[in-house]
This record gives sequence, C-alpha cells and structure tokens, in this order.
Amino acid sequence: MRIGELARRTGVTTRALRYYEEQSLLTAERSASGQRHYAETAVDRIRLIRQLYAAGLSSKTIAELTPCVIDGKATPELLRRLAAERDHLDRHIADLAQTRDRLDSVIDGASSNVHTGAPCPRDVSA
Repeated sequence: MRIGELARRTGVTTRALRYYEEQSLLTAERSASGQRHYAETAVDRIRLIRQLYAAGLSSKTIAELTPCVIDGKATPELLRRLAAERDHLDRHIADLAQTRDRLDSVIDGASSNVHTGAPCPRDVSA
C-alpha cells in the first residue's frame, strides 16, 4: 500500500510515517519512481509504535526494543530491556494513580467549600 493509504488506515500523518522510517521503526519498498510501498503488516507495526509512544517510550528505545516484533529476533538482553521498560511503566502507573487520588482529595475539599463555605483544607495528603 502507498503512504497515503497507510496514513489513513492508521490515523497517523504521512510526515509521521516518514519519521518512523528515519528512526528505523518502519521500512518501505520503493517503486522505480521512488514512491513508498508498505506491506500489510505495517498497519499492526504502526499500532504498536503508537502504543509504545503513548506509554512514553522514545523512538530510540522503541527501535531497540522491537526487533523481535519487526524482524523476529529476540535475545536475553532484549528480554531484560523489555522487562525493565514494563517495570518503569508499572512505577509510572502507580505514580499516576497516587496523583489521581490526591486530585480526588482536592476535588472533595473544593466541593465541600462550594456547598458549605468552609475553607478548603490546606493539607490534602493522601
């Protein structure tokens, strides 16, 4: 498929697809006239790349961590890196949950203030 179709099917811009190529996250065949052509598997690859970006990984990290998905090669080091990234995400999720809980406390205090006129609590520690 051509770059425009891949962009439509994945919801990313053609500029992003070219960037993914520059970062060695995606490959394309070139026609005689230089047009990019992608395999059907590129759709799933783009979805994976977007999920990893959304999780906060950099393009460099994604390129280092996805060879098993992209070319079928896995190593013990790759498994260690994948596990380390997963652990990092777990810590980040826990931090976000704690932040959400503190925000809930602030909302509760502000709601009470709106309804009763009582001052908002200064210490909203969870």
